Amino acid sequence: MRWEFWKLHGLGNDYLYFDIRGREEQAIDWPSLAKGISDRHFGVGSDGIITIGLSHRADARMVIYNADGSRSEMCGNGLRALSKWLYDRGVAGPQQAIETDAGILYPEVVETVGGRAVRIRVNMGAPRFAGAASGLAGWGDRPFLDQELPLDTGSLRASVVSMGNPHLIIIGDRWDPATMARIGPELEHHPWFPKRINVHSVQIADPHHLVMRHWERGAGLTLACGTGVAASAACVIRLGRAATPLTVDVPGGTMDVEWGGGDKDPVFLTGPAAEVFSGVYEWPPV
Repeated sequence: MRWEFWKLHGLGNDYLYFDIRGREEQAIDWPSLAKGISDRHFGVGSDGIITIGLSHRADARMVIYNADGSRSEMCGNGLRALSKWLYDRGVAGPQQAIETDAGILYPEVVETVGGRAVRIRVNMGAPRFAGAASGLAGWGDRPFLDQELPLDTGSLRASVVSMGNPHLIIIGDRWDPATMARIGPELEHHPWFPKRINVHSVQIADPHHLVMRHWERGAGLTLACGTGVAASAACVIRLGRAATPLTVDVPGGTMDVEWGGGDKDPVFLTGPAAEVFSGVYEWPPV
């Protein structure tokens, strides 16, 4: 079976998009396809794939499969890139609604060049600080903020915040790639998080500026993580160590974040999205 795909990214967090509108009932092993096509040596190369489906409640429905084939609830960079794809093709206007496994989210195209979207602002919904929302076993509705997390070799202080998907946030000097590649997998698979968790090293450069690095559940080291940026910004604001608005530098570039600080206040994330190329993929490979 031949599938057309498009490759887009938000600050280097890259995904391959498949338009399955009207073809949702076809029996495709999406996890296996994601593992094959995402391989950067034997496939096209990406952090995962995103399917674009029909929705009765929104402009489109996105489903995310990580590079290891696991399914993710949400991806802020992937959502911005999908917003660009929809806008550039006239499927949706500048103000959009996109259905995800984390609920309906609302991107808005705020800058265009030559009629194409280049910068998108997303209402990411309200952050959730309850430990259970991030899959922290046995923690219930209590927040897990700046708490001790035991490791095989010592411990570290960490926080958890959910943006519809789970995030573990460690504040201090930003880890270099080798440190993140060493500690990230241990934290992703920490026994306190049976469903695994995304990991972020966050350095507070000043009260309105963060510097971050990511280890994403199912994808490993990535150049950007939109939901992780939103969760980390809400975390440092809630802890009183930073204030809105925030500029956040990640390996792939810069995003802007705003959060009012209330339990029901949504986080707004603004950043770029770009389309790289399109192609046709034979599945299964021949």
